[in-house]
Amino acid sequence: METVDQDFAAMLLPYLKYAGDGAELTPDAELRALGLDSMRAVELLFAVEDTYAVVIPDERLTDATFATVGSLWTVIEAELGTETRRSA
Repeated sequence: METVDQDFAAMLLPYLKYAGDGAELTPDAELRALGLDSMRAVELLFAVEDTYAVVIPDERLTDATFATVGSLWTVIEAELGTETRRSA
């Protein structure tokens, strides 16, 4: 992931209180440094699951998943693939 999907970035920004409006997110941007705290992480989780119609399994709900923009997107992409296989 060299760039961040613009729709994903737009979904993330409201949960990143230090990112600023229109901030350009990179895959290695640290979510905590951008203002993602535990309460916002829970809200972000709900937004991700609603937006992408996936369920992030409990074992993926780790600090590593929410470490960077790229790590979160990697988990979403993996779950999107899982959902596609389940519905096939």
